[in-house]
Formats: sequence, structure tokens, C-alpha cells
Amino acid sequence: MDNTDKLITEALLRLVSDRKGDGFDGAYNIRENGLCAARRSTENVQIDSKTDRPGLDIHIRPGTTGETVYIPACVTHGNIDDLVYNDFYVGEGADVVIVAGCGVHTDDEEEARHNGIHRFFLEKGAHVLYKEKHVGTGKGQGAKKIDPVTDVFLKENASLEMDTIQLGGVDKSIRKTTAKLGKGAKLIVRERILTDGDQYAKSDFDVVLEGEDSGVDLISRSVARGASCQEFKSSLHGLARCTGHSECDAILADNGRVYASPALEASSVDAALIHEAAIGKIAGEQILKLETLGLTEAEAEEKIINGFLK
Repeated sequence: MDNTDKLITEALLRLVSDRKGDGFDGAYNIRENGLCAARRSTENVQIDSKTDRPGLDIHIRPGTTGETVYIPACVTHGNIDDLVYNDFYVGEGADVVIVAGCGVHTDDEEEARHNGIHRFFLEKGAHVLYKEKHVGTGKGQGAKKIDPVTDVFLKENASLEMDTIQLGGVDKSIRKTTAKLGKGAKLIVRERILTDGDQYAKSDFDVVLEGEDSGVDLISRSVARGASCQEFKSSLHGLARCTGHSECDAILADNGRVYASPALEASSVDAALIHEAAIGKIAGEQILKLETLGLTEAEAEEKIINGFLK
């Protein structure tokens, strides 16, 4: 790792994983430009390289609590097309946090891209808070792309909370999330997206509630500025007694565009599924109220957007 790459990596790590100081507490694997830059396992978390393709197998022992696992990835310059497969095996009754942010940077005309394919296998009663932040930086004209795929498999009474953020700098992103929920399993998703200029972002969720008393709560909040375009697609399949909620709230500014395509399928009389969607501009009275407090129109709009995406 040369000094320039090191400095860019450090900056990206602080952005995507809230890194403070010079390291991480607990287990971690830092990926830089397709290679492992640093790794540490702990007594309860074992991180190993895959033998058949790029990526990791992360095993979390049953009953593990209070630990955070960091799996950030960084691309520091153009002409990089990184692809990684990470599988997380979370033991029965474990309760952990997993941070898997990604940052791409380019100062030239070459494209910088990262594709992370993550699979989560949660055993009975396990709980995971999964944080994923995407950022793009650099002054180059090369496109910055991040295309994550997340596959979730939840056994009885397991639960996964996904907190995903993409608040600028990424030119194109296609996020695909699938999930299968067993008896009593719960999936909670909180997504926040900001696009500007000619950026494009698409979110595609497909959740199968096949276990009795399983449930999903999916909320996406987004802002489309400039001439950017966003697509939101969600499909909830209720195969048993279950609850499902999908919500898309979007703010348009300038010439931004947002498309929302919800779908609900119930094949059980005890499936309760609902979708909500709202797309529109910032209300004029909200801006006017803040202007009376001394803010300019631009400052008022920025404050409203920041609060909406918080």
C-alpha cells in the first residue's frame, strides 16, 4: 500500500465505518482494492478467506453478545472493479453488530467499482444490527459505482436490523436485497439515499415471509436532486400468518425523478401486508417557517433534507 492509497483508505474508513483513532475494537477485515489490507479474529468471531472465490467466511459463535464486527471495503483509484462474496454465519442466541461500509474514490477518468455480495445465515434466536454506509469521493470524471447484493436467511425467532445509508458521491448504485423469514423471524430495514447531478440509484427488495408470525418493516427515505433518478421496488410475499409493511418516502428537488413500484402477495388468509408511498417536493410553508428564523431559502432546504434523512 503506497502512502497515497493509505491516506485515501483512512479517509474512506472514517466515512463508512465511523472509525476513530488508528484501529477497530474487536474483529475486523479491511479490504483495499480487492485485497486484504488487515484482519483480526477474536475468541468469538472467526474470519477466514474463501478458498473458491474472493471473499470471507465469518463465523460468530452461539451466545456471543456485545461484539462488533467490521468488514469495510475501499477502492482508492480508478480502473478497479472489485467483487467480493462475504458469508456471515451467526450462531444461536448471538447478538452482535456488523459494520460493512464501502467507499470508492477516483481522481482520474477511470471507473471505480465495488460489488459486495453478502449472505446472512442467522440461527434460532440470533440478532444482528447490520450497518452499511456507501460513499463516493474524488475529483476524477471516472464513474464511482457500488452494487451491493444482500441475501438474508432467518431461522426461528431470529432478527436482522439493516441500517443502510448512501448520501452522496456515488454515480450509480443498484442494491438488491432478498430475504426468507422462518417462524417468528423479524426483518427491519431503514434505508436513506441522496442523489444529485446525473446520479442513479435503484433499490430492489424481495422478502418471503414463510414462517408463522414472521414480520418485516421496510422503510426507505430518499432525496433526488439535480437531474438524478431513483427507483424503489419492493415485493412482500406472505405465505403464512405474518405481518409486512413497506414504505417509500421521497423528496424531489430541481429535476429529480423517483419511481416507486410496490408489490404485495398474500397466499394465506392470515397474512397482513401493507404498502405506503409518498413522493413530492418540500412544502413551501416549511421553508417559510425556517426563513422567519433567519435562514436563507437554501439553508432552510438543506436543514429540512438533513432532518428527513437523519
